[in-house]
Amino acid sequence: MRCPFCSAEDTKVIDSRLVAEGDQIRRRRECLTCAERFTTYESAELLMPRIIKQDGIREPFNEEKLRAGMLRALEKRPVSVEQVEASIGHIKHTLQAMGEREVKSRVVGELVMDHLQRLDHVAFVRFASVYRDFKTLDEFRTEIDRLAAESTGAEKP
Repeated sequence: MRCPFCSAEDTKVIDSRLVAEGDQIRRRRECLTCAERFTTYESAELLMPRIIKQDGIREPFNEEKLRAGMLRALEKRPVSVEQVEASIGHIKHTLQAMGEREVKSRVVGELVMDHLQRLDHVAFVRFASVYRDFKTLDEFRTEIDRLAAESTGAEKP
């Protein structure tokens, strides 16, 4: 690690600690040339896959776009910000765990719908209606009937 004070290349670690719930390491370093001390933080770099849109265009994963879509579907629904952020974290983790350099946008959309279905059925139907491009009331009715059947099926022993 290069010293930020004198640019010397030789530094030594004098203390290391886990921070950020174990996701980062804080290292206290000392320059062997000028004896100045400084702190560095180390974390794993997990790359997000590029997203392949339906028209074939490839673009970088955009967490803000994901958050905006979910928040739009959840507007005026009783879901906490913490629940939304946890879902976004799970979606990102799932995409990283796939180990793929590129993922089709449909995969991301299905992950979002899966999380929205668990968070709030109204938000799920809102998102699904746009994502799946519902054209008729029957498509809405079919999706709502499917959700109702799953809910009653889950409640029965």
